[in-house]
Amino acid sequence: MRKDWRFHLLWTFFGLDNKYIAAVYEEFFVMKYYGGWSFSEAYNLPIQIRRWFLDRLIKQKDDENKATEEAYRKAQSGTGR
Repeated sequence: MRKDWRFHLLWTFFGLDNKYIAAVYEEFFVMKYYGGWSFSEAYNLPIQIRRWFLDRLIKQKDDENKATEEAYRKAQSGTGR
């Protein structure tokens, strides 16, 4: 086989591309920063369970933000503004 015939496929054929890996590391960071997970704990979770925890964390943060906004509105209306 001639050398110029080999490896005409992109490197991503043999593994994950850099964008996907960066997205996974972002997930690990969020789990570490907001949830206190270690890198190895997040790394060893099955993908489906890791995504569930991330979705649940997003829901929790949204609920907390709504509660904070509601408390702020009540405080503002109570001061006569």
